[in-house]
Amino acid sequence: MRLYKYIPYIVAIIISATGCRSNRYSIFQYDNGDDYFKEGLQRIVNKEGKIGFADQKGKVIITPQYAFAFPFENGMSKATYEGESVSEGEYHRWVSPDWFYIDHSGNMMQSFEIIEAGLKAYIADKDARIGIAVIIDGKDTISVNGQRDFPMLSVYKFPQALNVADYCTRHGISISDSVQISAGEIKPDTWSPMRDRYGIRDLTLPISELLEYSLQKSDNNACDILFRLTGGTQAADSLMKTMGFNDIVIESTEEDMHEDIYLCYLNRSTPIEMARLFDSFYRLGMRYSSPVHDAIGSMMLSCNTGNGRLPAPLLPTNATIAHKTGTGDRNSQGRIIGVNDAGYVTLPNGHSYAIAVFVADSAYDMAETEKIIADISEIVLSGVR
Repeated sequence: MRLYKYIPYIVAIIISATGCRSNRYSIFQYDNGDDYFKEGLQRIVNKEGKIGFADQKGKVIITPQYAFAFPFENGMSKATYEGESVSEGEYHRWVSPDWFYIDHSGNMMQSFEIIEAGLKAYIADKDARIGIAVIIDGKDTISVNGQRDFPMLSVYKFPQALNVADYCTRHGISISDSVQISAGEIKPDTWSPMRDRYGIRDLTLPISELLEYSLQKSDNNACDILFRLTGGTQAADSLMKTMGFNDIVIESTEEDMHEDIYLCYLNRSTPIEMARLFDSFYRLGMRYSSPVHDAIGSMMLSCNTGNGRLPAPLLPTNATIAHKTGTGDRNSQGRIIGVNDAGYVTLPNGHSYAIAVFVADSAYDMAETEKIIADISEIVLSGVR
């Protein structure tokens, strides 16, 4: 007996099997044809018109239950249990009072999970090392490469300022007390708005002004003068360890990094640790532990560097941000060592969040790298508000 005699029976069995599947659901029709597979899943519809998802083998992964559901993108699908289809010419759109997002298993996603999925998708194709950490209302933590080390650049001037506050508090020094500065401490070939204003000469400035130059304008000379006043990098690093921020490491002065650009990588932090520091300072009240701490908090609320980074999407809103930026030169591979921004955002709706974004070894130019931070800030803002 030859096999070809059985072909009609085999075909009948296959049709019967597929017919059994079609009795349970049909493929959702989109763009004049079967729905496309997105992230391995295709929309299906049951007899009641409810939408679900099946894989490429036809196996139902998410049981049809939604009035409307969009294709998966970045690990999530926008769905709803109720709504209506509104015609607009030859097209239609779905309208619902209660949209939400589901994952590949049909689980409803929390807002922080949606933000994290969006961030992961956004940075996936970027030619740079990117680390992000967000702590929302002290409860939900978002981390994308958040446990990895990144060069802080001038972001470290915030933990250094905390060491200044600690030093002043322990020694009974007022923020208005003056510091004698020699001409030799004012370097000619580094970023220094203070030098541009006063020139290279002996001078006396209050601690408050040195902190303003360091925190608000990232002045390198002011930073190193504060190191000299308070015991150097070792004292600042030791304070971070005492406070429990072990992943914040401070080893190099601005002069050190100017002499050897690769020492910039020694002053490092994880995004999570820096976000924790900002959360502790603003939300948990560290800011009010002394007059110097409070002054530091006010200074960072008036930071005037990096408006094209974290603050960019916040500018049209009534949100406030206290932040500290960091910017590096290009290394021997032609990549920017780091472009960073970290801070604390308070929204008009009462929500707040600490955020740290570190972009290291960027292959882009400065404007493009800053825009990465601004885009990340927009994704987080859109998810929280």
